[in-house]
Amino acid sequence: MAGAAVEFTESNFEQEVLNASTPVLVDLWAAWCGPCRVIAPMVEELAGTYQGKVKIGKVNVDDHPQIAAQYRIMNIPTLLLFKGGQEVDRIVGVVPKEELSRRIERVLG
Repeated sequence: MAGAAVEFTESNFEQEVLNASTPVLVDLWAAWCGPCRVIAPMVEELAGTYQGKVKIGKVNVDDHPQIAAQYRIMNIPTLLLFKGGQEVDRIVGVVPKEELSRRIERVLG
């Protein structure tokens, strides 16, 4: 199910991520980032797989630098997993989809 990932922005981050009732996976990326383009289809696929269980979305760090600064993002892609408004896991760089699924399942418990 492509296109299920949400766009998180500085104006909706608190509501969509920090106040979410389900775990949230945030993909921090930029248009010029090659590895970000590699992981993007996996993130979209996971958004479909976990629809209703985990909210999955993206933050363009060029458009929303305050979010990147707040979470001390030094490299992209970086994926942050939130549960109850707190960061509970961080994945930096491209990893296999199976690893992403494993990390999501761990948060779902």
